Amino acid sequence: MKLHLGIAGAAAAALIAGLLAGSATQAQAPKPAAVFTPDGKLEFPKDYRTWIFLSAGMDMTYGPNAPTGADHHMFDNVFVDRASYETFVRTGRWPEGSFFVLEIRGGQGEGSINKGGLFQTNRMAVEVHLKDKRYPSGWAFFGFNGEQPAQALPQTSACNQCHEKNAAVDTTFVQFYPTLLPVAKEKQTLSEAYLAAEK
Repeated sequence: MKLHLGIAGAAAAALIAGLLAGSATQAQAPKPAAVFTPDGKLEFPKDYRTWIFLSAGMDMTYGPNAPTGADHHMFDNVFVDRASYETFVRTGRWPEGSFFVLEIRGGQGEGSINKGGLFQTNRMAVEVHLKDKRYPSGWAFFGFNGEQPAQALPQTSACNQCHEKNAAVDTTFVQFYPTLLPVAKEKQTLSEAYLAAEK
């Protein structure tokens, strides 16, 4: 009788250990955030607003010929998938599969009880910056038309070139993410081009 109980107990322990091991494996290898269609287009990330919020910019423009004095305002909200964020916090580097979403919303001053400043309104556009080795540079940009799957922009696009030239860490604008810039400084992962430009 004791023998049978011992065997049953061992079997139960083995089963529990197997389940725990399976859970650990799943925790170590989360499902990739990027999902592609059979023809290679990126599916719209419908749950991106549950991801890690990195920063918001208002009326930001780049380059000497960027327009100024627009008659409307825009907010840029940046989100990144949680697994990539956690890796960056540990290492100061973005892992394969890092998935950034730039959400562009209108800005409005008059509305409800607001007496000054601006608040965000309707979503105007969504763009994605994805680290994926299937692309020659290792990164790709996508602009969505509504929530339909999107094709990657050419690797020679203005987005690719600007990020490759000016990004603080691995083609990403960490210089505009106030919670991550100190991490990159501590881990010493800031790009040489960014450090030279800051001198």
